[in-house]
Amino acid sequence: MNLLLFMHIAGALLFVGNIITAAFWKIRADATRNPVVIHEAAKNVMLADYVFTLPGLALLIVSGVSMAVRSGSFQSGFNWLTLSLLLFAVTGILWLGILIPLQRGMIRHSKQSVDSGVVSSEYRKASLYWAVFGTVTTLLPIVIMYLMIAKSF
Repeated sequence: MNLLLFMHIAGALLFVGNIITAAFWKIRADATRNPVVIHEAAKNVMLADYVFTLPGLALLIVSGVSMAVRSGSFQSGFNWLTLSLLLFAVTGILWLGILIPLQRGMIRHSKQSVDSGVVSSEYRKASLYWAVFGTVTTLLPIVIMYLMIAKSF
């Protein structure tokens, strides 16, 4: 169980840590209003998702399901675990269905901005939506972490 718990905590660190760090660097890049810096940041946010967020996600799922099955937590009805899983699913849907397509659009639009020398309105629009949905997708895992630690119901 200790190895599974370690894997779970490591997965949470990779997952949540990358979400917060990527947002920080993207916001800093946008503040420069430099199309080259913005384009590099947009590409690196996507790369960081593949290098850190996805492995963190895999660790969370494998270790979390293993620990839940071993503890019998799935058999006790609606509780902190089922709420956490529901919120985790919503996070995944937002990430896969909205954030990843927005990130691809930001890369495409920021490349066009590099070519024109001006940050495009299309990039700014995609970036705004990314910030809104990204905030929700960052807050949900923080709520999940609280539920996992507190196990309040």
